[in-house]
Amino acid sequence: MNQTTLGVAVITRNAASRLDECLAAVAFADAIVVVDSGSTDHTVEIARAHGARVLSHPDWPGFGPQKNRALDALGTDWILSIDADEIVSAELASAIRATLAAPAADVYALDRLSYFCGHQVRHSGWYPDWIPRLFRRGAARFSDDLVHERLVFEGPVQRLAGKLLHYSYEDFETVLRKLDAYSTAGARQRHAAGGHGSFGKALARGAWAFVRTYLLRRGFLDGRAGFMIAVFNAETVYYRFLKLAHMETARADTAVPASDTPR
Repeated sequence: MNQTTLGVAVITRNAASRLDECLAAVAFADAIVVVDSGSTDHTVEIARAHGARVLSHPDWPGFGPQKNRALDALGTDWILSIDADEIVSAELASAIRATLAAPAADVYALDRLSYFCGHQVRHSGWYPDWIPRLFRRGAARFSDDLVHERLVFEGPVQRLAGKLLHYSYEDFETVLRKLDAYSTAGARQRHAAGGHGSFGKALARGAWAFVRTYLLRRGFLDGRAGFMIAVFNAETVYYRFLKLAHMETARADTAVPASDTPR
C-alpha cells in the first residue's frame, strides 16, 4: 500500500523570527510549501534551509487567497496549514502522524494556544480556540476574505490532542503594526460589501469590543495581557469604522462631477 503523504502550507512576509522553529517542528512532513509576499529579511533563506519549496507572490490578494495558493502548490494526500508564527508541539506532531495512519475524518481541528507579548492567554475570547487546519487535499479551502479568513468545508470535524502554539504578538511594535493592518483590511472588506462607518459607530463598536473582551469573555482573568488585548480589540474596531467612514467620504467626493464654475 502507498504511504499517506502530508504537506505543510505556510504563507510568509518578514517571518524570520519564528520561521526556523515553525518549520523544524513539522520536519516529519513529506513536503513544505512557503508562499512569500516579498520578505526583506532572511525568511526565504530559512525556508529553503528546511527544504521548503518557496513561491514568490508579492501582489498580496489577502490572507485567504494567499493561503489557497499554498494549498494549490501541494500534491500530497493531506495538508496541514499553519502560520509562520505557529509551532506544532511534540504531542500534536505525534497525534497528526497517528491520525494519518488511520484517518477517521476529512478535517481535523487543532487546539491553538496563543501568547500576547510573552503572556499565555487562556481567556479574552482567545482560548479555547479549536481551529480546523489539517485536512484531506480537496476537502477544504480558505475563504477569500482579506483578513480573518476561515477554512470552508463540509462534514464533521474531529479534534487532535496536543497544542498549536501561537506567537502572533511578540512585542508592542508588532501589536501596533497589526492594529493598523487589521483595521485597514477590515475596513476595506466592509467597504467592498457596502458597509457604512461613522465616528459614532466607531466609538460605540470600539467600546463594546472592550466590554465584550474584558468582561464577557473574562479577559480580566488574563491579568495585564487581558487588559491589553481588550484595548487592542477596541482600538482595532474603532479605527476600522473610522477608516470605513473615510473610504465612504472619498468615494462620495470622487462621484461628484467637477463644477464648470471657477471658484
